[in-house]
Amino acid sequence: MPVIKMAPDTLNEENVKFAQVRLNAPVFLNSVPKSGSHLLRNIVRMFVPVEQQYMDQAIQWPNLKQHLRAFDARMSYMSWGHLLFSDMSVFELKGVRKIVLVRDPYDWVLARARFFLSDEFKGNVEHLKSGAISVEELLNLMIVGIYQKAPPMVEIYTFNAVAWLGTDAAVLKYEDLVAHLRKLDTPEAEAYFARLFDVCGIAKPADWRARVRIGADRKYSGTARENLTGLPFEIPDTLPEQQKRLVDYAAPGLRGILGYA
Repeated sequence: MPVIKMAPDTLNEENVKFAQVRLNAPVFLNSVPKSGSHLLRNIVRMFVPVEQQYMDQAIQWPNLKQHLRAFDARMSYMSWGHLLFSDMSVFELKGVRKIVLVRDPYDWVLARARFFLSDEFKGNVEHLKSGAISVEELLNLMIVGIYQKAPPMVEIYTFNAVAWLGTDAAVLKYEDLVAHLRKLDTPEAEAYFARLFDVCGIAKPADWRARVRIGADRKYSGTARENLTGLPFEIPDTLPEQQKRLVDYAAPGLRGILGYA
């Protein structure tokens, strides 16, 4: 598995400044990789006692069996990761509150490209960081995959998002989360986060806005765009039209089933 370099995590020091109420059931924050995983995780962490935060590792299919205690109803941990849909995933997460965080595939391609180029990502594709290929070529690789090295976009979305649709997993859009963070003082944001807390089994405290603001502070996310280092060239803010067409060709119907088209 690739190695991800993360900055030291100090969010627990902020957590203990607030009164915390124990979870009464396990919660798993699932997501498509590069869809705001750390943002959602850090927000929810501000409402969960530190001892109930399962932070050993992000839970994925290759390490699922090593982290089954994260789903133990007696402990009621909040855990997180990128767990694909399978018979064993469904079986082991029975009775666990589940959220699946997704992102517009067009923007996901850009986020994946930035991450692959950064010093924070160490894998078997270091040659991509040399600057020897064009931005367009890199974006195409993010969409169709890198043969025997990185899966294609359609495979990642199929197993980490689409296959969870219609189950008891609540689906959240990264864009909706960010939009409500930007208008946190509005009734609409309060209703949005009340629904999020309800899915997690968390009673909304009076100081919820202060906690959300701290958890959403991008300095606590080592993989936030501005915290990535060493990028050899700039990735555009918007996916070029040809690459949008390639996304639609490589994964027809994907944006539609997720509610983006």
